[in-house]
Amino acid sequence: MLQESLLHRILNRVIVDGAIVVEYPSGRAEKYGRSSEVSDDTPNISITSNRTIRGLIANPAYAFPNEYVKGNIRISDQSLHNVIAVLFKNIDRYRASLGARVRQGFDRFSKAIRAKNTVFRSGVNVRRHYDIDDRLYRLFLDTDMQYSCGFFENSQMSLEEAQDIKKKRIIAKLNMKSNMRILDIGCGWGGLALSIARQYPDARVVGVTLSPGQLQVARRRAMDSGLSNRVKFLLTDYRDIKDKFDRIVSVGMFEHVGLRDYLGFFKKIDSLLTANGLALLHTIGRSGVPQETNPWIRKHIFPGGYIPALSEITPAVEKSGLITGDVEILRLHYAQTLRHWFNRFKKNEDLAQSLYGDEFCRLWSFYLASSEQSFRYLDHVVFQIQLLKSLRSTPVVRDYMSSASDMHRPGMSEKVPSAIG
Repeated sequence: MLQESLLHRILNRVIVDGAIVVEYPSGRAEKYGRSSEVSDDTPNISITSNRTIRGLIANPAYAFPNEYVKGNIRISDQSLHNVIAVLFKNIDRYRASLGARVRQGFDRFSKAIRAKNTVFRSGVNVRRHYDIDDRLYRLFLDTDMQYSCGFFENSQMSLEEAQDIKKKRIIAKLNMKSNMRILDIGCGWGGLALSIARQYPDARVVGVTLSPGQLQVARRRAMDSGLSNRVKFLLTDYRDIKDKFDRIVSVGMFEHVGLRDYLGFFKKIDSLLTANGLALLHTIGRSGVPQETNPWIRKHIFPGGYIPALSEITPAVEKSGLITGDVEILRLHYAQTLRHWFNRFKKNEDLAQSLYGDEFCRLWSFYLASSEQSFRYLDHVVFQIQLLKSLRSTPVVRDYMSSASDMHRPGMSEKVPSAIG
Protein backbone atom coordinates (compact mmCIF):
# COMPACT_ATOMS: atom_id res chain seq x y z
CA MET A 1 0.00 0.00 0.00
CA LEU A 2 2.94 2.35 0.59
CA GLN A 3 3.92 2.08 -3.05
CA GLU A 4 0.35 2.70 -4.17
CA SER A 5 0.18 5.78 -1.96
CA LEU A 6 3.43 7.15 -3.36
CA LEU A 7 2.31 6.67 -6.98
CA HIS A 8 -1.06 8.17 -6.05
CA ARG A 9 0.63 11.33 -4.73
CA ILE A 10 2.76 11.63 -7.89
CA LEU A 11 -0.21 11.22 -10.23
CA ASN A 12 -2.32 13.60 -8.16
CA ARG A 13 0.34 16.28 -8.57
CA VAL A 14 1.16 15.60 -12.23
CA ILE A 15 -2.19 14.84 -13.92
CA VAL A 16 -3.97 18.17 -14.30
CA ASP A 17 -4.87 18.42 -17.98
CA GLY A 18 -7.37 15.71 -18.97
CA ALA A 19 -8.42 12.79 -16.79
CA ILE A 20 -7.66 9.09 -16.27
CA VAL A 21 -8.76 6.37 -13.86
CA VAL A 22 -6.13 4.07 -12.35
CA GLU A 23 -6.99 0.71 -10.82
CA TYR A 24 -4.33 -0.50 -8.36
CA PRO A 25 -3.38 -4.12 -7.50
CA SER A 26 -5.24 -3.80 -4.18
CA GLY A 27 -8.49 -3.17 -6.04
CA ARG A 28 -8.46 0.55 -5.21
CA ALA A 29 -9.50 2.83 -8.08
CA GLU A 30 -8.55 6.52 -8.24
CA LYS A 31 -9.49 9.29 -10.64
CA TYR A 32 -6.88 11.85 -11.65
CA GLY A 33 -7.19 15.16 -13.45
CA ARG A 34 -9.98 17.67 -13.72
CA SER A 35 -13.09 16.29 -12.03
CA SER A 36 -15.25 17.98 -14.66
CA GLU A 37 -13.57 15.80 -17.32
CA VAL A 38 -14.15 12.50 -15.50
CA SER A 39 -17.03 10.50 -16.99
CA ASP A 40 -18.00 6.96 -17.88
CA ASP A 41 -15.75 7.31 -20.95
CA THR A 42 -12.65 8.34 -18.98
CA PRO A 43 -9.73 6.12 -20.09
CA ASN A 44 -8.87 3.43 -17.60
CA ILE A 45 -5.49 1.94 -16.61
CA SER A 46 -5.29 -1.29 -14.63
CA ILE A 47 -2.00 -2.07 -12.81
CA THR A 48 -1.62 -5.72 -11.84
CA SER A 49 1.42 -5.83 -9.50
CA ASN A 50 3.38 -3.83 -6.94
CA ARG A 51 6.57 -4.53 -8.90
CA THR A 52 5.03 -2.62 -11.79
CA ILE A 53 4.28 0.29 -9.47
CA ARG A 54 7.93 0.37 -8.34
CA GLY A 55 9.03 0.58 -11.96
CA LEU A 56 6.60 3.41 -12.68
CA ILE A 57 7.92 5.39 -9.72
CA ALA A 58 11.58 4.83 -10.61
CA ASN A 59 11.50 5.29 -14.40
CA PRO A 60 8.01 5.86 -15.84
CA ALA A 61 9.18 6.69 -19.39
CA TYR A 62 10.59 3.19 -19.72
CA ALA A 63 8.42 1.20 -17.31
CA PHE A 64 5.01 2.30 -18.57
CA PRO A 65 5.33 1.00 -22.15
CA ASN A 66 7.40 -1.98 -21.03
CA GLU A 67 4.85 -3.11 -18.46
CA TYR A 68 2.03 -2.56 -20.96
CA VAL A 69 3.78 -4.83 -23.45
CA LYS A 70 4.25 -7.51 -20.78
CA GLY A 71 0.56 -7.31 -19.89
CA ASN A 72 1.15 -5.93 -16.38
CA ILE A 73 -0.58 -2.66 -17.31
CA ARG A 74 -3.89 -3.18 -19.06
CA ILE A 75 -5.48 -0.60 -21.32
CA SER A 76 -8.23 -1.27 -23.82
CA ASP A 77 -7.46 -0.64 -27.50
CA GLN A 78 -10.16 2.04 -27.48
CA SER A 79 -8.45 3.90 -24.60
CA LEU A 80 -4.78 3.55 -25.56
CA HIS A 81 -4.47 6.78 -27.56
CA ASN A 82 -6.40 8.75 -24.93
CA VAL A 83 -4.30 7.45 -22.04
CA ILE A 84 -1.06 8.38 -23.82
CA ALA A 85 -2.50 11.78 -24.75
CA VAL A 86 -3.25 12.57 -21.09
CA LEU A 87 0.25 11.52 -20.03
CA PHE A 88 1.88 13.62 -22.77
CA LYS A 89 -0.27 16.67 -21.99
CA ASN A 90 1.07 16.61 -18.43
CA ILE A 91 4.66 15.60 -19.14
CA ASP A 92 6.13 19.03 -18.37
CA ARG A 93 4.86 18.82 -14.78
CA TYR A 94 6.57 15.46 -14.39
CA ARG A 95 9.82 16.76 -15.95
CA ALA A 96 9.89 19.55 -13.35
CA SER A 97 10.03 17.03 -10.48
CA LEU A 98 13.31 16.30 -8.67
CA GLY A 99 13.40 12.65 -9.68
CA ALA A 100 12.86 13.49 -13.33
CA ARG A 101 15.62 16.14 -13.28
CA VAL A 102 18.09 13.61 -11.83
CA ARG A 103 17.20 11.09 -14.57
CA GLN A 104 17.48 13.77 -17.27
CA GLY A 105 21.01 14.51 -16.08
CA PHE A 106 21.90 10.83 -16.37
CA ASP A 107 20.32 10.68 -19.85
CA ARG A 108 22.39 13.65 -21.05
CA PHE A 109 25.54 11.94 -19.82
CA SER A 110 24.67 8.61 -21.43
CA LYS A 111 23.67 10.35 -24.69
CA ALA A 112 27.21 11.60 -25.13
CA ILE A 113 28.52 8.05 -24.71
CA ARG A 114 26.00 6.45 -27.08
CA ALA A 115 25.98 9.10 -29.79
CA LYS A 116 28.66 7.63 -32.08
CA ASN A 117 27.25 5.31 -34.76
CA THR A 118 30.03 3.31 -36.41
CA VAL A 119 29.43 1.55 -39.73
CA PHE A 120 29.13 -1.78 -37.90
CA ARG A 121 26.78 -0.47 -35.22
CA SER A 122 24.61 1.28 -37.82
CA GLY A 123 24.18 -1.99 -39.70
CA VAL A 124 23.24 -3.90 -36.55
CA ASN A 125 20.74 -1.23 -35.48
CA VAL A 126 19.06 -1.03 -38.88
CA ARG A 127 18.70 -4.80 -39.19
CA ARG A 128 17.07 -5.05 -35.75
CA HIS A 129 14.16 -2.88 -36.90
CA TYR A 130 13.91 -3.24 -40.67
CA ASP A 131 14.68 -6.93 -41.11
CA ILE A 132 11.49 -7.95 -39.39
CA ASP A 133 9.45 -10.08 -41.82
CA ASP A 134 8.32 -7.67 -44.55
CA ARG A 135 4.86 -9.27 -44.36
CA LEU A 136 4.44 -7.37 -41.09
CA TYR A 137 5.08 -4.01 -42.77
CA ARG A 138 2.66 -4.88 -45.55
CA LEU A 139 -0.06 -5.20 -42.91
CA PHE A 140 -0.09 -1.46 -42.19
CA LEU A 141 1.91 0.49 -44.78
CA ASP A 142 0.53 1.80 -48.07
CA THR A 143 0.88 -0.25 -51.23
CA ASP A 144 4.22 1.45 -52.07
CA MET A 145 5.58 0.62 -48.58
CA GLN A 146 6.44 4.20 -47.65
CA TYR A 147 7.65 4.03 -44.02
CA SER A 148 7.74 7.78 -43.43
CA CYS A 149 5.42 10.75 -43.07
CA GLY A 150 2.77 11.23 -45.75
CA PHE A 151 1.48 14.64 -46.83
CA PHE A 152 -2.22 15.16 -46.16
CA GLU A 153 -3.76 18.04 -48.10
CA ASN A 154 -6.99 17.28 -46.26
CA SER A 155 -8.12 14.86 -43.57
CA GLN A 156 -10.19 12.79 -46.02
CA MET A 157 -7.20 11.71 -48.08
CA SER A 158 -6.29 8.04 -48.15
CA LEU A 159 -2.88 6.89 -46.98
CA GLU A 160 -1.97 5.98 -50.56
CA GLU A 161 -2.85 9.49 -51.78
CA ALA A 162 -0.90 11.17 -48.96
CA GLN A 163 2.20 9.09 -49.63
CA ASP A 164 2.00 9.73 -53.37
CA ILE A 165 1.83 13.49 -52.79
CA LYS A 166 4.72 13.26 -50.31
CA LYS A 167 6.91 11.66 -52.97
CA LYS A 168 5.89 14.21 -55.62
CA ARG A 169 6.69 17.11 -53.29
CA ILE A 170 10.10 15.65 -52.46
CA ILE A 171 10.89 15.07 -56.14
CA ALA A 172 9.80 18.65 -56.90
CA LYS A 173 12.23 19.96 -54.30
CA LEU A 174 15.05 18.09 -56.08
CA ASN A 175 14.59 20.43 -59.09
CA MET A 176 15.33 17.58 -61.50
CA LYS A 177 16.86 18.08 -64.97
CA SER A 178 17.69 15.72 -67.82
CA ASN A 179 20.17 12.85 -67.48
CA MET A 180 20.77 13.23 -63.77
CA ARG A 181 22.32 10.74 -61.33
CA ILE A 182 20.43 10.45 -58.05
CA LEU A 183 21.46 8.82 -54.78
CA ASP A 184 18.78 7.71 -52.30
CA ILE A 185 20.39 7.22 -48.87
CA GLY A 186 18.29 4.87 -46.78
CA CYS A 187 16.12 3.79 -49.70
CA GLY A 188 13.85 1.47 -47.73
CA TRP A 189 11.90 -0.88 -49.96
CA GLY A 190 12.68 1.25 -53.00
CA GLY A 191 9.46 3.19 -53.50
CA LEU A 192 10.90 6.70 -53.83
CA ALA A 193 13.82 5.64 -56.05
CA LEU A 194 11.44 3.82 -58.40
CA SER A 195 9.06 6.81 -58.43
CA ILE A 196 11.91 9.12 -59.47
CA ALA A 197 12.84 6.73 -62.29
CA ARG A 198 9.25 6.53 -63.53
CA GLN A 199 8.83 10.30 -63.45
CA TYR A 200 12.19 10.99 -65.15
CA PRO A 201 12.88 8.22 -67.73
CA ASP A 202 16.47 9.40 -68.38
CA ALA A 203 17.43 9.49 -64.68
CA ARG A 204 19.81 6.94 -63.17
CA VAL A 205 19.11 6.17 -59.54
CA VAL A 206 21.17 4.40 -56.89
CA GLY A 207 19.49 3.41 -53.63
CA VAL A 208 21.49 2.27 -50.60
CA THR A 209 20.29 0.44 -47.49
CA LEU A 210 21.81 -1.50 -44.61
CA SER A 211 18.88 -3.91 -44.47
CA PRO A 212 19.25 -7.15 -46.47
CA GLY A 213 15.49 -7.64 -46.24
CA GLN A 214 14.75 -4.24 -47.74
CA LEU A 215 17.39 -4.78 -50.42
CA GLN A 216 15.79 -8.02 -51.56
CA VAL A 217 12.34 -6.43 -51.84
CA ALA A 218 13.65 -3.29 -53.59
CA ARG A 219 15.60 -5.28 -56.20
CA ARG A 220 12.60 -7.49 -56.89
CA ARG A 221 10.39 -4.43 -57.33
CA ALA A 222 12.88 -2.87 -59.75
CA MET A 223 12.97 -6.09 -61.75
CA ASP A 224 9.18 -6.44 -61.81
CA SER A 225 8.83 -2.78 -62.91
CA GLY A 226 11.31 -3.16 -65.74
CA LEU A 227 13.51 -0.48 -64.16
CA SER A 228 16.49 -2.54 -63.01
CA ASN A 229 18.61 -1.12 -65.85
CA ARG A 230 18.19 2.41 -64.44
CA VAL A 231 17.68 1.83 -60.70
CA LYS A 232 20.36 0.00 -58.72
CA PHE A 233 19.97 -0.97 -55.09
CA LEU A 234 23.06 -1.65 -52.98
CA LEU A 235 23.68 -3.05 -49.51
CA THR A 236 26.18 -0.47 -48.31
CA ASP A 237 26.74 2.36 -45.86
CA TYR A 238 26.52 5.88 -47.26
CA ARG A 239 30.03 6.50 -45.95
CA ASP A 240 31.41 3.93 -48.41
CA ILE A 241 29.91 5.56 -51.54
CA LYS A 242 32.54 7.06 -53.87
CA ASP A 243 30.68 8.25 -56.99
CA LYS A 244 29.36 11.73 -57.78
CA PHE A 245 25.65 12.53 -57.97
CA ASP A 246 23.61 15.47 -59.22
CA ARG A 247 20.93 14.93 -56.58
CA ILE A 248 20.86 13.19 -53.21
CA VAL A 249 17.71 12.41 -51.24
CA SER A 250 17.39 10.87 -47.79
CA VAL A 251 14.01 10.15 -46.22
CA GLY A 252 13.67 8.77 -42.69
CA MET A 253 17.32 7.77 -42.38
CA PHE A 254 18.90 10.76 -40.61
CA GLU A 255 17.31 9.70 -37.31
CA HIS A 256 19.80 6.80 -37.34
CA VAL A 257 22.96 8.81 -38.13
CA GLY A 258 23.95 9.62 -34.54
CA LEU A 259 24.50 13.07 -33.06
CA ARG A 260 28.31 12.88 -33.19
CA ASP A 261 28.21 11.96 -36.88
CA TYR A 262 26.15 14.91 -38.15
CA LEU A 263 29.13 16.87 -39.43
CA GLY A 264 30.56 13.77 -41.09
CA PHE A 265 27.18 13.07 -42.71
CA PHE A 266 26.88 16.53 -44.26
CA LYS A 267 30.53 16.60 -45.31
CA LYS A 268 29.95 13.29 -47.08
CA ILE A 269 26.89 14.74 -48.83
CA ASP A 270 28.99 17.72 -49.90
CA SER A 271 31.72 15.45 -51.29
CA LEU A 272 29.25 13.31 -53.26
CA LEU A 273 27.43 16.19 -54.96
CA THR A 274 28.44 17.63 -58.32
CA ALA A 275 29.28 21.32 -58.57
CA ASN A 276 25.67 22.40 -59.03
CA GLY A 277 24.22 19.57 -56.95
CA LEU A 278 21.36 19.53 -54.48
CA ALA A 279 20.28 17.30 -51.58
CA LEU A 280 16.94 16.94 -49.82
CA LEU A 281 16.86 15.69 -46.22
CA HIS A 282 13.55 14.50 -44.74
CA THR A 283 13.76 13.68 -41.04
CA ILE A 284 11.71 13.59 -37.86
CA GLY A 285 12.81 16.44 -35.62
CA ARG A 286 11.95 18.50 -32.57
CA SER A 287 10.42 21.94 -32.74
CA GLY A 288 11.79 22.69 -29.27
CA VAL A 289 15.09 22.27 -27.48
CA PRO A 290 17.17 19.07 -27.70
CA GLN A 291 15.82 16.16 -25.66
CA GLU A 292 16.96 12.59 -25.10
CA THR A 293 15.15 9.85 -27.03
CA ASN A 294 12.59 7.93 -24.99
CA PRO A 295 14.55 5.02 -23.45
CA TRP A 296 11.92 2.41 -24.34
CA ILE A 297 11.81 3.50 -27.99
CA ARG A 298 15.62 3.53 -28.06
CA LYS A 299 15.88 -0.01 -26.73
CA HIS A 300 12.94 -1.82 -28.29
CA ILE A 301 12.03 0.06 -31.49
CA PHE A 302 14.88 2.16 -32.91
CA PRO A 303 18.21 1.19 -31.33
CA GLY A 304 20.71 3.96 -31.94
CA GLY A 305 17.94 6.35 -32.96
CA TYR A 306 17.92 10.04 -32.07
CA ILE A 307 15.44 12.80 -32.93
CA PRO A 308 17.29 16.09 -33.45
CA ALA A 309 16.31 19.66 -32.82
CA LEU A 310 16.96 22.07 -35.68
CA SER A 311 19.63 23.70 -33.52
CA GLU A 312 21.57 20.42 -33.61
CA ILE A 313 21.39 20.09 -37.41
CA THR A 314 22.19 23.60 -38.64
CA PRO A 315 25.67 23.96 -37.05
CA ALA A 316 26.81 20.80 -38.85
CA VAL A 317 25.38 22.03 -42.17
CA GLU A 318 27.15 25.36 -41.77
CA LYS A 319 30.52 23.70 -41.12
CA SER A 320 30.12 21.24 -44.02
CA GLY A 321 30.24 23.87 -46.77
CA LEU A 322 26.67 23.19 -47.92
CA ILE A 323 24.12 25.99 -48.32
CA THR A 324 20.68 25.68 -46.75
CA GLY A 325 18.32 26.43 -49.62
CA ASP A 326 14.95 25.76 -48.04
CA VAL A 327 13.44 24.46 -44.81
CA GLU A 328 9.85 23.25 -44.52
CA ILE A 329 8.38 21.97 -41.26
CA LEU A 330 5.51 19.49 -41.53
CA ARG A 331 3.20 19.62 -38.52
CA LEU A 332 0.63 16.91 -37.72
CA HIS A 333 1.05 15.14 -41.08
CA TYR A 334 2.90 12.33 -39.32
CA ALA A 335 0.17 12.10 -36.67
CA GLN A 336 -2.36 11.40 -39.42
CA THR A 337 0.01 8.94 -41.08
CA LEU A 338 0.49 7.05 -37.82
CA ARG A 339 -3.25 6.86 -37.16
CA HIS A 340 -3.68 5.21 -40.56
CA TRP A 341 -0.89 2.77 -39.72
CA PHE A 342 -2.39 1.97 -36.30
CA ASN A 343 -5.86 1.35 -37.73
CA ARG A 344 -4.48 -0.89 -40.47
CA PHE A 345 -2.33 -2.78 -38.00
CA LYS A 346 -5.30 -3.40 -35.70
CA LYS A 347 -7.41 -4.52 -38.67
CA ASN A 348 -4.75 -7.13 -39.49
CA GLU A 349 -3.69 -7.93 -35.93
CA ASP A 350 -4.62 -11.61 -36.21
CA LEU A 351 -2.05 -11.99 -38.99
CA ALA A 352 0.54 -10.08 -36.96
CA GLN A 353 -0.09 -12.39 -33.99
CA SER A 354 0.44 -15.43 -36.19
CA LEU A 355 3.84 -14.00 -37.20
CA TYR A 356 5.15 -12.71 -33.87
CA GLY A 357 2.68 -13.34 -31.04
CA ASP A 358 0.60 -11.27 -28.61
CA GLU A 359 3.44 -9.47 -26.81
CA PHE A 360 4.91 -8.21 -30.07
CA CYS A 361 1.49 -6.92 -31.13
CA ARG A 362 1.18 -4.93 -27.89
CA LEU A 363 4.70 -3.57 -28.45
CA TRP A 364 3.86 -2.47 -32.00
CA SER A 365 0.49 -1.04 -30.97
CA PHE A 366 2.08 1.07 -28.25
CA TYR A 367 4.86 2.21 -30.60
CA LEU A 368 2.37 3.40 -33.24
CA ALA A 369 -0.06 5.00 -30.76
CA SER A 370 2.60 6.79 -28.70
CA SER A 371 4.39 7.99 -31.83
CA GLU A 372 1.17 9.52 -33.11
CA GLN A 373 0.53 11.33 -29.84
CA SER A 374 4.10 12.62 -29.73
CA PHE A 375 3.32 14.54 -32.93
CA ARG A 376 0.06 15.82 -31.48
CA TYR A 377 1.09 16.76 -27.94
CA LEU A 378 4.89 16.85 -27.74
CA ASP A 379 7.39 18.72 -29.93
CA HIS A 380 7.77 16.20 -32.76
CA VAL A 381 7.61 17.49 -36.33
CA VAL A 382 9.18 16.62 -39.68
CA PHE A 383 11.94 18.73 -41.24
CA GLN A 384 12.48 18.85 -44.98
CA ILE A 385 15.81 20.61 -45.52
CA GLN A 386 17.09 21.41 -48.99
CA LEU A 387 20.88 21.65 -49.20
CA LEU A 388 22.73 23.26 -52.10
CA LYS A 389 26.28 23.21 -53.44
CA SER A 390 25.75 26.57 -55.15
CA LEU A 391 23.43 29.56 -54.87
CA ARG A 392 22.45 28.78 -58.48
CA SER A 393 21.41 25.17 -57.82
CA THR A 394 17.71 26.14 -57.75
CA PRO A 395 15.51 28.97 -59.06
CA VAL A 396 15.54 32.04 -56.85
CA VAL A 397 11.74 31.92 -56.62
CA ARG A 398 10.30 29.01 -54.66
CA ASP A 399 7.30 28.48 -56.98
CA TYR A 400 9.10 25.76 -58.94
CA MET A 401 8.44 23.31 -56.09
CA SER A 402 4.66 23.47 -56.33
CA SER A 403 4.72 23.65 -60.13
CA ALA A 404 6.80 20.48 -60.39
CA SER A 405 4.72 18.55 -57.86
CA ASP A 406 1.47 19.57 -59.62
CA MET A 407 2.55 18.67 -63.13
CA HIS A 408 1.74 14.98 -62.69
CA ARG A 409 -1.79 15.61 -61.47
CA PRO A 410 -4.67 15.44 -63.98
CA GLY A 411 -5.25 18.71 -65.82
CA MET A 412 -2.04 20.39 -64.66
CA SER A 413 0.60 21.86 -66.95
CA GLU A 414 3.63 19.77 -67.89
CA LYS A 415 5.88 22.84 -67.91
CA VAL A 416 8.39 23.22 -65.09
CA PRO A 417 10.30 26.51 -64.57
CA SER A 418 14.03 26.33 -65.30
CA ALA A 419 16.73 27.64 -63.00
CA ILE A 420 17.54 31.33 -63.20
CA GLY A 421 20.99 31.95 -64.70
